[in-house]
Amino acid sequence: MHTLDLTAPDISCEHCKAAIEHDLAVAPGVRRVAVDVTTKAVVVAFDEDETDEQRIRSALAEIGYPAS
Repeated sequence: MHTLDLTAPDISCEHCKAAIEHDLAVAPGVRRVAVDVTTKAVVVAFDEDETDEQRIRSALAEIGYPAS
């Protein structure tokens, strides 16, 4: 299990948090997603055998939350 810590500057509300947590949670290989609206942090635990950092970053960007 690998953990990825990202910052998504466009997170501004609880709706953003819910959308990210829901959409990433169903992505292949993602095991856990936590979003903090205040710090704009996204923490994703994932199985490296099923996905990678680039795919997670792409998934975030596709739903409107590009991350650094």
